[in-house]
Amino acid sequence: MKHTQEIQKILEALQIQDRNPAFSTGQSHQFNQKNHWLKIDSPANGKLIASVQMASVEDLETVTQKAQKAFPIWRKIPAPKRGEIVRQIGEKLRLYKEPLGKLVSYEMGKIYQEGLGEVQEMIDICDFAVGLSRQLHGFTMHSERPEHRMYDQYHPLGLVGIISAFNFPVAVWAWNAMIAAVCGDVCIWKPSEKTPLTAWACQNIVAKVLEENQLPEGIFSLVIGDAEIGAKMSSDSRFPLISATGSTRMGKKVGEAVGARLGRALLELGGNNAIILTENADLEMAIRAIVFGAVGTCGQRCTSTRRVIIHEAIYEKVKNRLVKIYENLPIGNPLDTNTLVGPLVDKLAVESFTDALEKIKNEGGKILIGGEVLEGEKYTSGNYVKPVVAEVENHFEIVQEETFAPILYLIRYSGEIENAIEIQNDVKQGLSSAIFSTNILETETFLAHWGSDCGIANVNIGTSGAEIGGAFGGEKETGGGRESGSDAWKAYMRRQTNTINYSRELPLAQGIKFDV
Repeated sequence: MKHTQEIQKILEALQIQDRNPAFSTGQSHQFNQKNHWLKIDSPANGKLIASVQMASVEDLETVTQKAQKAFPIWRKIPAPKRGEIVRQIGEKLRLYKEPLGKLVSYEMGKIYQEGLGEVQEMIDICDFAVGLSRQLHGFTMHSERPEHRMYDQYHPLGLVGIISAFNFPVAVWAWNAMIAAVCGDVCIWKPSEKTPLTAWACQNIVAKVLEENQLPEGIFSLVIGDAEIGAKMSSDSRFPLISATGSTRMGKKVGEAVGARLGRALLELGGNNAIILTENADLEMAIRAIVFGAVGTCGQRCTSTRRVIIHEAIYEKVKNRLVKIYENLPIGNPLDTNTLVGPLVDKLAVESFTDALEKIKNEGGKILIGGEVLEGEKYTSGNYVKPVVAEVENHFEIVQEETFAPILYLIRYSGEIENAIEIQNDVKQGLSSAIFSTNILETETFLAHWGSDCGIANVNIGTSGAEIGGAFGGEKETGGGRESGSDAWKAYMRRQTNTINYSRELPLAQGIKFDV
């Protein structure tokens, strides 16, 4: 890897060796000289911060073979002992939280507080996984046959492929890798090409823990490559599970490839998340949640608030409040502690933003505020935009899509809460949803089985900022996967039903007689 002096300071704080990051199982690797280099620009200032040599399909094969060799060793280590390794990883992350959070911010563009929050999320999932390592339980059932015992248990799957997105460059990997590790799996991680440096930093942190515990390379592996690497992983039957986070378009390709070989796909895809404001909403709470959900990470979260469905009795008041707040949003360098809105990740994201605004206008929507691509000394990268509030109808084609940018759609509803829920559910995605109301009849209707059709449904909090203790994921074109807390760990294991006969007879189930 080649990098600038600014990145060098961060790497020194992380105590990382200057080895080539593209291929890593904990040791250095000799690359084919034909492997191309990927240039990484910071969205904060547009400057080149590093060049990374990309891994090839041949490199992926080398990593896969090493992971396969590590799996028989790792799976035989008792789960609580595996949890101890994850605990040590969590301690390393605590030690390096500030420089790693800064690297997340500098490479991806989210503000520093969010960068720190993402590293904290990794620490939290390590803590969760440590406790989980002593709770990988099955169930005992009563057999209909005398002197028989039935139970189920869970075994490691093997090799888990993790394909992550740029917007949470490290946390989503940890959701998968730490849970999979205590389950006895080994992992190969393909990060987004837009954020490889943070992935490399995490790989180095994990490698230190493995080395300190004299564990083999290949338990946690990293391959920095293009879409071909992800496609190869998805079609490879040696990966019983592929966990992929990203766009619905990408997820459909992964799901098709994994399904063709009858493998498992854990998909976390697009969101088109709405907050319902009834006339009984606490507006002070609601406005704060809306703004954070809409402009946090510059609108580049899968749980970002895209739509606000507002009762006509309070519509004008909410609209005016939001426009006033958007007029004064602090936009700027994500490492500046006064900034609340950082840049979009790259020029393609800016183009997607401006294209969406044209579609809003063409379909009859109204831009109330924002939409400018900012210029000047503070905005040298060209990736800074002014967040948008727009009046639209839910059926607009652009509203039905997920635009990964800070565009907030205001939609008016009248009548009962069921009308608002119908609007909320009338999109192809089903990730996160929320309602603000002090009326228990409205909130319970929202949570009922005929209410929100999303994987996440919140009351009096926003759509963004999920805790690791609950299962994270959504329905419809969001993919149906579940990661992180609750019993999401079962996705990383295979289930086995066992029946033990401790009698001297051989009775058959269902009372069948079969004498020979």
